[in-house]
Order: sequence, then C-alpha cells, then structure tokens
Amino acid sequence: MTVFGSGDLPPARKEWRGPADESRLIAAEPVSLRLVPPCESGGFIYQFQPLSSMRNPSRRILIPATGAAASRYRAVHFFNSVNTLPQLPPDTGQEVAFAGRSNAGKSSALNVLTGQRGLARVGKTPGRTQLLNFFAVEPDRYLVDLPGYGYAQVPDAIRRHWQALLERYLRERAALRGLLLLMDIRHPLTALDRQLLDCCAARGLPAHILLTKADKLSRGKALTALQQLRRTLRADFPPVSVQLFSALTGHGVDEAHARLDLWLGY
Repeated sequence: MTVFGSGDLPPARKEWRGPADESRLIAAEPVSLRLVPPCESGGFIYQFQPLSSMRNPSRRILIPATGAAASRYRAVHFFNSVNTLPQLPPDTGQEVAFAGRSNAGKSSALNVLTGQRGLARVGKTPGRTQLLNFFAVEPDRYLVDLPGYGYAQVPDAIRRHWQALLERYLRERAALRGLLLLMDIRHPLTALDRQLLDCCAARGLPAHILLTKADKLSRGKALTALQQLRRTLRADFPPVSVQLFSALTGHGVDEAHARLDLWLGY
C-alpha cells in the first residue's frame, strides 16, 4: 500500500533499530497543531502511520443489546483501510464519519454502537486509528473511522498527503451524509473541534456531537455540561445537535443509533 499521493515523493526511510527506537517514539512529547478548515487554503492535519493493523476479529464478542437498530449494527464488519483517493469505495450510498481528538474514545464508541467488542482497536496510546477505516453495515452503507486529530509527529511529505486526502474526502464525498464528532465531556469544543465544525458548516454537512465519557462526571455535572454546550452551539453552530454518551454504561446508545439510522437511510 502506497502512503503518498500522486504528487508526493516519499521521505527518506529510517531504519528501525529495535525496541529502544520504538520506546523513544512512544515517549515523545505530543505536538499540538492547527487544524485548518478546507474552506481555507489548507486542510486537516492528522497523526499518521502507514500500516493498518485493522482487521475483523477472529471471533466476534457481542455486547448484549435489544432493539432493531442494535441488531442491525451487530452485522457491521471491517471493510477496508484507505490511504489514497482511488482506494475509496464507489461514491454511492450513505456514509457516516466518526471524528474527534485522539483521546475522545472513538474506538470504544464504535464498538458499543456496533455491539461488538474488539471491532475497532482500543489502546492506551491515543492515535491508534491511522487511516480512513471503512466498516460496512451492508452494501453501500458504511461507518468511517477517521484518524484522531491533535498530534502532528509526522514528516512534512506525509502531512501534505493527509491534508489533501482528508480535505477532499470531507469536502467532496457525495456519500458522506453526516459526521459524528466525539468530544470528551470534560474538555468539550476545543479549538480543533470548532474548526472541524466550521468546515461542516461550509459544506452544509450535518454534524452531531457525542459527549463521551459521561460516566466520569456525576449526573448533575454531566447535564450542566450538556446544557452549556447546547447554548454555545445555538449561538455559534445552530444546526449541530449534541447528546451525552458513555461507552462504559451504554448511556446514549439508542439516541446515537437513531442518528445513524437517519443518515444511513433506515
């Protein structure tokens, strides 16, 4: 799988010298970044590593759930990892993208919404999602896990490649019907989140926010955070909706399923 767009030359390859090199990479201090909306002249900057470890689990472990939507999403399976535009599935049908900072809990949310432990890899290190990962609900209906943003430990050539790929996907993809934006309820609506919502507004792409890790706050504090964000959204991003969500307790799963059903045409 190539990791460069048609106009990029690959950076010089660095020989891996063993676990010592890997430990230095893991221990490296994260670098903050500016996520530039596609409506400007730049694009999005995401953490990136070229190889995908995503695959369907050898044995599905289902999470107990009830209801038609829960049963429907249990059929979701990994379809493909995408690093270049030609690798995208045909631009037909419906897609819903999942986006958020690297530590917002996207993988955990995907697992709970699909009722499958281990469908999306969950790790202690933020930024495990490194490509556009497509999960098929059924033919022509996909959930798309975008790389988490917030860190930029990448060479310039790869950064430029990702800017072009993500910008064009979010701006031009006709099958993309909505974006689920995940935010840690304790750190909602960061500057990067705002810039992503600006881009959704520029295209007219519907967005719905999941305030993840709601179990980390008391019910009263969680509801207060929800109401405060709703007031901000009414002023700054009127079309955007928001809800509480917890992958640990399952709170908000039915509401999120209803949003997916709407965008996927069920």
